[in-house]
Amino acid sequence: MKKGIIVASFGTTHQDTRERTIDVIENAIRKEFPDFSVIRAFTSDVVMRRLRDNHGIDVFSLEEAMEQLVFQGVTDIYIQPLHIIGGIEFEKVLRAARDFMKNTGKVIVRVGTPLMWEDRDFRNIVRILTPKDDTPVVLVGHGSRHKADSSYERLAEHFERAGIRNVYIGTLEGKTGLEDMIGYLKEGEHRELVLKPFMLVAGDHAKNDMASEDEDSWSSILEGEGFNVRIEMTPLGEIEEIQGMFVTKMKEVIMS
Repeated sequence: MKKGIIVASFGTTHQDTRERTIDVIENAIRKEFPDFSVIRAFTSDVVMRRLRDNHGIDVFSLEEAMEQLVFQGVTDIYIQPLHIIGGIEFEKVLRAARDFMKNTGKVIVRVGTPLMWEDRDFRNIVRILTPKDDTPVVLVGHGSRHKADSSYERLAEHFERAGIRNVYIGTLEGKTGLEDMIGYLKEGEHRELVLKPFMLVAGDHAKNDMASEDEDSWSSILEGEGFNVRIEMTPLGEIEEIQGMFVTKMKEVIMS
């Protein structure tokens, strides 16, 4: 019985951050499961199209990745999402897995969970990301219109519960945005802060929306509000312990 793993992420067109994040996690999973066929899939049609049209790079969609594994003779497919929350992209993975099993009738597909899923995930993230000094840290996530956007608030609550009061979690497209961050920072009478991406990769959102010199970036607006901003451009996917969390999630599904 041949088994295969699909490492599924939203994807990125930025090679530099892809090599330090997605590639590394995929290789860690290959190392952990040497007897499995491990392949990549992206869930963003836009990213896949841009890679193909602008860079000549083809990446499997989830459906294509599952078909490729079946072609290789795989009967048991495991998917490990690299998504941060259980939102729209994660639901795409679940839907694709369900439909594929229904339509083929000859393979079993099991899916791991995104980074922020259960309480222990949040506790681990707090432990990993707790600052080493008292300088306030603003973690910038993508955010979502999906109900799973509440995961960012849940993480903030876990930081609070752990007694960590100098970490603020905002989102580009979610409920808690930049205005909220400015309010919290001013309320705490802070003047210096560290701005960090709370995303798998440091792509367009991190480089442009968060850290660029454009007047509408978070760093520019915060500096305009009188804050001294230091940028740390290390995304979650570059942090070894976060990489390990994804490997553990896949291991638990395979072993269950």
